Amino acid sequence: MTWVGLIIALAGALGYAVGAALQQFEAVAEGASFKLVKRPRWWIGGVIGFTGASLHAVALSFAPLVVVQPVSVATLVFAVPLAAYLYGRKPYKAEIFGSIAVAVGLLWLTLLVPHTNVRPELSSASALGFLAVIGAIVLVANAAARRSRGPAKALLLSVGAGVVTASVSTFVRVVGGGMEGDLSRLVHWFTLAIPLLLVCAVVLLQRSYAVGYFGIAYAGVQVIDPITSVLAGAILLGEPLPTSPSTAVPALLAAALTVGGTITLGRLAPDQSRPTPEVSIPVPHPSSAASDRS
Repeated sequence: MTWVGLIIALAGALGYAVGAALQQFEAVAEGASFKLVKRPRWWIGGVIGFTGASLHAVALSFAPLVVVQPVSVATLVFAVPLAAYLYGRKPYKAEIFGSIAVAVGLLWLTLLVPHTNVRPELSSASALGFLAVIGAIVLVANAAARRSRGPAKALLLSVGAGVVTASVSTFVRVVGGGMEGDLSRLVHWFTLAIPLLLVCAVVLLQRSYAVGYFGIAYAGVQVIDPITSVLAGAILLGEPLPTSPSTAVPALLAAALTVGGTITLGRLAPDQSRPTPEVSIPVPHPSSAASDRS
C-alpha cells in the first residue's frame, strides 16, 4: 500500500504545483490582497491546488509521513516549467539540472526509507506540545522577518508557512492513517484543527509570496515542510528512519542532493515582484509652446 500512497502523492504534487503557479501569477498582478477573489484564474488555481492537497491527504492514509512528505518537494520540479510557461520563456539549463537533482534525490531517499506502515497514534498532550513548538517557530520567524528585507524576509516567512503546513500533514496522517474504516475517529479535535491550520498556512504562504521572491519562498516551504513532517513522524508517531550506517549515510547524501537541487531551483526561479512602472515625461506640444511665448 505504500507504493499506492507514493503514486497518489505524486499526482497531488502535480496538482499543487499547477495551482500554486496560477495563484502566484495572479498575486503578482494584484498583490496579496482581497482583490484576488475577483480574479477567476486565482480561483481556478485554488481549486486545482486544493485537489492536489486532498490527494496528498489521501496518500497519507496509505503511507507514512517519512515516505509521503519528501515527495511533496516534487511540486517544485513541476512548478519550474509551469512558471516558465506562464511567463513566456523556456526553463533555464540550471533549472533542468536542479529538477534532475531533486528527482534523483527523492527516488533515492524513498528507496532507503523503511516501508513499514505503523498505525499513527498521538495523544492530546503530545499534539498540544507539538502545536506549541510550531507556534513558537512561527512567532520567531515572523519577528525576524519584520526586521529583514528582500530574499531573507521571504525565506523567513516561508519557514513559518512550512512548519504549519507540516503540522497539517501530521494531523491528517493521524486522523486518516489511523481511521482504518472507523469513522468515529473523525469526531476529534484533531479533525477541527486541520482546516484552521490550513488557513494559517495559506495566509503565511501568501505573505511570503507578497515579498516578491516567489522562487525562494516556494523552495523554502518545500524544504521545511518535509523535514518537519519527517521529524514529527519519527518523534511523535514512531515511524522508522534509516538508522544503520549502510542506509543512514546514503540517506543523508540523498537528502543533501534533494535540498541542494531545491535551493538551486528556488534561486533560479524568476523574480515575481511587480515591475517598476515606467514614468512618462510629458512632451510639450508645439502649439502650446508657441502660446506660452505670446
